[in-house]
Amino acid sequence: MLEGFTLEHRQVGEQTLRLRHGGEGPPLLLLHGNPQTHLMWHRVAPVLAQRFTVVCPDLRGYGFSGKPPVAPGSAAYSKRAMAADMAGLMRDLGFPRFGVVSHDRGARVAHRLALDHPDAVQRLCTMDIVPTLAHFERTDLAFALGYYHWFFLAQPHPLPERMIGRDVEDWFALHTARGGQDIFHPEARADYLAALHESGTVAAICEDYRAAVGIDLEHDRASRAARERLRCPLLALWGAKGQVARWYDPVATWRGYSDVPVSGGPVPSGHYLAEEAPEAVLAALEPFLAPLLA
Repeated sequence: MLEGFTLEHRQVGEQTLRLRHGGEGPPLLLLHGNPQTHLMWHRVAPVLAQRFTVVCPDLRGYGFSGKPPVAPGSAAYSKRAMAADMAGLMRDLGFPRFGVVSHDRGARVAHRLALDHPDAVQRLCTMDIVPTLAHFERTDLAFALGYYHWFFLAQPHPLPERMIGRDVEDWFALHTARGGQDIFHPEARADYLAALHESGTVAAICEDYRAAVGIDLEHDRASRAARERLRCPLLALWGAKGQVARWYDPVATWRGYSDVPVSGGPVPSGHYLAEEAPEAVLAALEPFLAPLLA
């Protein structure tokens, strides 16, 4: 998959990151969601690589990147730490400024990346999220039921790890059911499952969600108090068949976190936009990313 891309394992700070990169042109960082790997971009990245230098890493804790151990406070899986990986990776590759396209957990990393490294992120696309702080501050019964996995995965170690570990593939099927049946390419699905069977991956995913209910909220509230808001143009996309739009107007919500224009709209898909509706995703990205080519 991702034919023509170079597969690499690169040391960035204390983490080893698996990534693929390819293409020519302005740099573009693609960040995946949970429980996937960078191969979720296999239907989008080759097209983008016709005009951009595309970098697709596995986030720390995911895929076959480094997995810091479980620790009190889950600081190693804060979005700040994960964002620092990405900023460091792009600098090491020779790209101090770049665009970002992101989905799900990767989009939460991208949000923090744009806040902590505003001079690096030129344009940002998020897929199927609103800010984490907005989610938790508006949580009600309907949201808790629809996003129950947030609260399950954030339970203290090792409760969710033990339950998932009894049948990882059954958990994967249940967790990804909101995208419909058979949406994953067999090779991509095999990579996701191989990563989940890798020692430490399930614990890392849980640490990601534990960070979201703890240290990430601390960072987000501190950013709000300091009036740190997005300074790069934002494109918010979401699945028309998904859950985000049931509770939010994503564009309006993101405007509350941004000092610059926010645009966006729904894509005819469930949660996994880039794999379910790549043509629609690419159609939305083309005009948004065009200024990077100028």
